[in-house]
Amino acid sequence: MRVPRIYHPTLLQGVQHCELSEDAANHVGRVLRMQAGDKLVLFDGSNHVYDAQITQTSKKHVEVDILQHKLEDRESPLKIHLGQVISRGERMEFTIQKSVELGVHVITPLWSERCGVKLDTERLEKKIQQWQKIAIAACEQCGRNVVPEIRPMMKLQDWCAEKDEALKLNLHPRAQYSIRTLPDIPSAGVRLLIGSEGGLSAQEIAQTEQQGFIDVLLGKRVLRTETASLAAITALQICFGDLG
Repeated sequence: MRVPRIYHPTLLQGVQHCELSEDAANHVGRVLRMQAGDKLVLFDGSNHVYDAQITQTSKKHVEVDILQHKLEDRESPLKIHLGQVISRGERMEFTIQKSVELGVHVITPLWSERCGVKLDTERLEKKIQQWQKIAIAACEQCGRNVVPEIRPMMKLQDWCAEKDEALKLNLHPRAQYSIRTLPDIPSAGVRLLIGSEGGLSAQEIAQTEQQGFIDVLLGKRVLRTETASLAAITALQICFGDLG
């Protein structure tokens, strides 16, 4: 049986005994039905993993002893900051989950002119929290030991204008460059912009050009937004990262 991997929100270096977070305790105790004496693996975002053994369980609390720890760096050498215009329904959740599995470093949800999703402040805050939990669960599943940050929502033009030494990319079906013909990627990585289901407006495309974004061609076919982001991330990781 595979030993479950559980995220712990605070650093565990030097800790010998700890109580799991409420979400983790619920998953371990109620979902997995683990008992005292069972083993699990904790990770705290520091690239270390901690072998642990459950010492006490109840409906809302799980306590563990830390047995040993080691460094396990599974991060891609290519840092990708994904700027994803929000998509409808479960598509955004799917994009976040799979992009984390593919090694994205940071994700910023974006508003654009043609974004069809409307959220008030309260719902937006809940969405950000939900998306961060999806990122954590994806790390637990895929073996990453650093949890990507889900940043607060931003307007597309504000995100594009942020100061960044990364190579800035925007997918465009009539672009001159393909991903495989891009110049060398700087150490700061890539800032990848993925538009909405309706695409970017002419004004937004002009703004990306003014902010130094390079149009890149992914292929001859027009992809849905959730397909485009994952295809582009995969191509970047194959050419410049750790896939393949």
